[in-house]
Formats: sequence, C-alpha cells, structure tokens
Amino acid sequence: MEKEVYIKGRGAQGNVRNRFLEMSHELRDDFLEYCRKEGEEAESDKTRFIKVFPKTIVNKVESTDVGMGYSMNMYQGCEHGCIYCYARNSHEYWGYSAGLDFERRILVKENAPQLLEEKLRKKSWKAHTIVMSGNTDCYQPAEKKFGITRKCLEVFLRYRHPVGIITKNALVTRDLDLLEALAADGLVAVSISITSLSEETRRILEPRTATIRKRLDTVKQLSERNIPVNVMIAPVIPSINSHEILPLAKAAAAHGAVSIGHTVVRLNGAIGELFSDWIRKALPDRADRVLHQIAECHGGSLNDSRYGTRMVGEGKIAAQIGSMVRIARKKYFAGTSYPHLNTTLHESYKDGQLKLF
Repeated sequence: MEKEVYIKGRGAQGNVRNRFLEMSHELRDDFLEYCRKEGEEAESDKTRFIKVFPKTIVNKVESTDVGMGYSMNMYQGCEHGCIYCYARNSHEYWGYSAGLDFERRILVKENAPQLLEEKLRKKSWKAHTIVMSGNTDCYQPAEKKFGITRKCLEVFLRYRHPVGIITKNALVTRDLDLLEALAADGLVAVSISITSLSEETRRILEPRTATIRKRLDTVKQLSERNIPVNVMIAPVIPSINSHEILPLAKAAAAHGAVSIGHTVVRLNGAIGELFSDWIRKALPDRADRVLHQIAECHGGSLNDSRYGTRMVGEGKIAAQIGSMVRIARKKYFAGTSYPHLNTTLHESYKDGQLKLF
C-alpha cells in the first residue's frame, strides 16, 4: 500500500498491484519526503475522465446467480469509492489498479447511446431486459457532466425496450420524465442500493455516494410516479451493517419500495487486500472481528467465487442474515413484488417508430 494515513473522501487507501502487469508502481518514503520538503504533491487526488470507444456496449451475463441476463455500463471505474465494490477487479483489465485508480481514473464511453441503438435495431435481437449498472453505477458523479445514461434512456424509450437500473445516486431523479414514460408501458424498474441508515457508516464505507436521506427520498419520488423500486441491502457486512436489516427494510417499505434484495459481502481478487487495509485504518477496533466473520461466511476465506454460495454465503452468520431478510420480506413486503418488464412492444418499434402493419 502506498500510504499509512487515512485518506478521507476515498474508499481505497492506496493502489494495489495489478495482477496482469509485470511492473508495479510504488511511492517510496524518500520520494514522499522530497515532495514534502519541496512543497509538491506526490500524486494528485483529482478524478480524471478518460474517453474510450468500445465496439459493443451490451454484455450477455453468463453468471446464474446475478439475476440479470444482459447488462451495459456507460462508465468503467466509479468515483463513489465503495470499498467493498466487486467491480474494482475489472479495472485491472484496463491496466489500472483496483484501488485508488478505480475511483480516480474513470473511463467514459461516450458512444454508448449509438452502440445501444445499433444493438436494438438488429433483426436478430429479441427484447430482453438490459440492466444499466451491472458493473459500475450509471448515475455516478460523471453522469452529471456527460449525460450518457440519459441519452441511453432516450434510446430505450424510442424503441420501447425494457431497461433495469441499479444505482445509489439521487441523480436518477433528474430523468423522472423519461422514467415515467417508460414505466407507463411497464418498461423500467429501478433498484436503489442502501447499505446503512447511519451517515457515519455511509461516509467511510461509500464516501462519495448520495446521503441516506437523499436515497430514501429517491425511493419515494420514484414510487409516487408508479416507477417500481427495489431496495438492495447489499452487501451485508457482519458487524458493520448486519444489525440494520429490519430497520432498513422498514424504511424502504415506508418510502414505497415494493421489494428488497441482499448479498453477503465477498472480497474476491484485489478487494480482500484493499478492504483489509481500509478497515484497519477506518475501524481498527473491530477489524479482526469483521474479517473473521466475513471469512466464516465463505468457507474460511475472504475470497469466494463459487456459484450458488458466493452471493449469499454459508455458515451460521450467513444463515442468520438470510433469516432476517426473509422475516423483513414477510413483515414489510407481503403482497408486493418487483415486476417482470414488458418485452412485447419492442418488435413493433424496431426502427424507432411504431409499425402499423
């Protein structure tokens, strides 16, 4: 790790070695001391936006336990800085670190709306729900600057194609006009991620995300406009937010959510090293307990890639978490459910306008 001091406003506390690169970058103490004496910054904490031009934007999801068939991501990397984020590992494929690089080097796919339109116009394409944010948040701070997500929603509406959204940013309410129009035909549903009701926990766990109050208000605004909302209590982290399942479910239901989902935290790839370093700096008094309990949920290891168990864990702690979620569903969400989206309209709008014959 590069620094021993806690970096406020970021999740990762440094960069870890990229497993795909032979060489690694290290900030040495003598260089840091030189920068201090010269009054220079060793490295900038400013976020950089880097334009990339992929050839495709819609990805088929092969995993059987993710709960989506197709996904698309307008951005690679995420300034939200959630320390537990599984998407950090994917940044290594681009030549960056899963640590601070993931939060400070945001790749922007400005041609995403054009690629999406090409996909939806293909004769071979049959409508399936495409989820925005299968990897990184489509409403992260970069969206306010680039507006790519809104342009993609315009494409989905033009072609009457179903779209799912996963986000933890209140910026989604900017697009209420498009979401209402999509919802009128059963073409959209939104999952809002809320991992805690404590602002103190949110600030260290998800440093650049919308406040809990704003997220709950977002659930309410969407629900009041008949846009189905699911709240994701994800991930559940033992001894950090595992005690909040029932209060979170109650708050979600009170603000209009129709369902909840959950995952148990898993620290695959570089995330184990990053999370361990973070918790020893952010929550040193409970670091060992939390790490041991996470390992207990995954067969004694922080890393777990086994289909069927990796998302929900195993053992007593994971079973207790699962039981609390089932109780919460029975108590607060009886009679409501997250909808299946409408796939019947797209064929008539294959060229972007209604076919009369």
